[in-house]
Amino acid sequence: MLLATFKLCAGSSYRHVRSMKGLRQQAVLAIGQELNRRALGGPAPAAWIYQVRRRGSLLGSQLEDSLYSDQELAYIQQGEEAMQRALGILKDQEGWKKENRQANGDEVLSKVIPDVGKVFRLEVVVDQPMERLYEELVERMEAMGEWNPSVKEIKVLQKIGKDTIITHELAAEAAGNLVGPRDFVSVRCTKRRGSMCVLAGTATLYEEMPQQKGVIRAEHGPTCMVLRPLAGSPSRTKLTWLLSIDLKGWLPKTIINQVLSQTQVDFANHLRKRLESCPALEARC
Repeated sequence: MLLATFKLCAGSSYRHVRSMKGLRQQAVLAIGQELNRRALGGPAPAAWIYQVRRRGSLLGSQLEDSLYSDQELAYIQQGEEAMQRALGILKDQEGWKKENRQANGDEVLSKVIPDVGKVFRLEVVVDQPMERLYEELVERMEAMGEWNPSVKEIKVLQKIGKDTIITHELAAEAAGNLVGPRDFVSVRCTKRRGSMCVLAGTATLYEEMPQQKGVIRAEHGPTCMVLRPLAGSPSRTKLTWLLSIDLKGWLPKTIINQVLSQTQVDFANHLRKRLESCPALEARC
């Protein structure tokens, strides 16, 4: 049994693992050190098992990293950094100004962030469980153009692991066509933290999706949506959307502010209609 485990960890039982430089040598060294400690009367069995598991976790992390290219690892890091920056902005409750408040309680706030610019924050409560919103906003992201008029198309260009994707989004004209067609190339990161889900993103460069003729390449970020069950009412969801966009081109700030705040209000309304028309998790509209 020990020999089989040794061969497995060292990578000698799998042809594709044997080719990974350094992995087998590190595994041999780690297991060898633990065997020496046992022979010399090392720590108790429980402590030894913990140490082996810890070393195995480190080796597993190195193995996982080796599955991605340097560019893919850069995208993963970019997405995670965008998430941390966006959550940091939301965490600071000071300085937010009211932009728009609806009769149903939907509210848009704004704030100017150094090195980012003006950001907008939507706060709404949706009468649907969090898993339903997660399905629509994450698992069926490419279908958003079917129910959100501000989006013509969203396409997933590349998936990297289970948390990171590269997307191309083509936005519709806005403000009576004063804001012409824009598109966005973004890296998006999704994380589940207990009962909370965070969907974050930011603009990125992707060689296989160059700028399109007749369309201005705008930039997201950092931006995120936070989903969490409403306190005391788990069948309802509190949605917070931090929106940060550089629309590029020449546009008066008054128009930009109006368009972005209204875009968030409209999004909440369209999302509710979508969820009401397709309430069951297994439904496919």
